[in-house]
Amino acid sequence: MVALGTPVLAGPYVNIESNTGFAGHDYQSSLLETHVGYENSLGWDSNWYIQAGPAVTFKDGATGEVSGKVGLTTALTERLSAYGEVAAVTTNEYDFSDLNTNIKAGLKYTF
Repeated sequence: MVALGTPVLAGPYVNIESNTGFAGHDYQSSLLETHVGYENSLGWDSNWYIQAGPAVTFKDGATGEVSGKVGLTTALTERLSAYGEVAAVTTNEYDFSDLNTNIKAGLKYTF
């Protein structure tokens, strides 16, 4: 199997992402994030990004929110990379004094 690499271009981008939560089989809510972002290299083997924009929660009593993310990826070997991300969403429309914050970290192995 031959893997083809895609060149990484620095600059602005648009990211639309839906996150849906369930408790067992029961639907809880969905968060639709519509972000504008910027990414660039951080040395030879690493990249960083930042993105933010409006978010809409689909559940009873849903309101408009703002969400954002900052992340980093770095190559550890030719096939193994590590990544991390910090994400935040306002809990009450556009009030930034109380944020729901999530931290994500992981490893990605490419075959």
